[in-house]
Amino acid sequence: MLIDNVTLKVKAGAGGTGVVRWRREKGIPYGGPAGGDGGKGGDVYFRVIRDIQALSVYKHKQEWDAKEGEAGQKRSMHGGNAEDLYLQVPLGAVIYNREYDKTYECLEEGDFVVLRGGKGGLGNEQFKTATNRAPEEFTKGERGEFATFDIELKLIADVGLIGLPNAGKSSLLNALTRAGAKIGDYAFTTLEPNLGAYFSYVLADIPGLIEGASEGKGLGHKFLRHITRTRVLVHLVSAENEEVGKVYTTIREELGKYDAELLNREEIIVLSKIDTINEKEIKAKVKELEKASKNKNIVTLSLYEDKTVKEFGDGLVQLLAGSQ
Repeated sequence: MLIDNVTLKVKAGAGGTGVVRWRREKGIPYGGPAGGDGGKGGDVYFRVIRDIQALSVYKHKQEWDAKEGEAGQKRSMHGGNAEDLYLQVPLGAVIYNREYDKTYECLEEGDFVVLRGGKGGLGNEQFKTATNRAPEEFTKGERGEFATFDIELKLIADVGLIGLPNAGKSSLLNALTRAGAKIGDYAFTTLEPNLGAYFSYVLADIPGLIEGASEGKGLGHKFLRHITRTRVLVHLVSAENEEVGKVYTTIREELGKYDAELLNREEIIVLSKIDTINEKEIKAKVKELEKASKNKNIVTLSLYEDKTVKEFGDGLVQLLAGSQ
């Protein structure tokens, strides 16, 4: 199961405590203060990796703490700094820091710091003065920063396959990429996005949308967000639908309500499952889609006809190569 949103409570490490120590050396009966400072607490980093399953690590553990710095030592020795904490997130994640009202978009692999560890405390050597030659003072290390992070994944793909449930999106993805997506003759077969690679381009099968998805109905916002970062939308409309124009318009309205910019995205309209109707019906449904979409380049497709699948795949590659 794809985990695409989590909430984590994360704390950077506290600094180590400074200590009270004294010089004890032969020939120096009254040695001065020699308490070392504490080490710095561990920082917290997010590490962006190319793995959409990265958030699954946090399914059973939502609280993470970086280590504390070591306490100061005798002979004025500084306590060791703590190791930093690295939390992995997938490429495409959006991270919101509730405490600092700050959002991070993870569009490149690499590390970035989000919380700083506390400074180490001061040992008694730091408090020595001309009038206080045997100080007992020391300070504890500072606390590390703390925050609650809301993390959600937005897939980064070249192509997003969209449409009503059971429009044939998973079947098309399998035909092109051998992704092994689950298919079936019932709505919502796909309950999480499936990815496949086609001539180095990433295709994402976005689970079926329904009327009201922009308000959260059906699978709602859970999957609409995965469409926002696709370069090209392939909109499949099943020939099994009585009113294909209305079906197309319904999905377009939901996209626009969620994010109006999606309506300007490059779009390929596909009348799928044409093997279920005759030639006369195919022509009628193509005309209906042309009228609804104002697009005269409707693609017809049957997964039982290798020729139509190949023609679609070739055209898709040409479009993607030309839009880079």
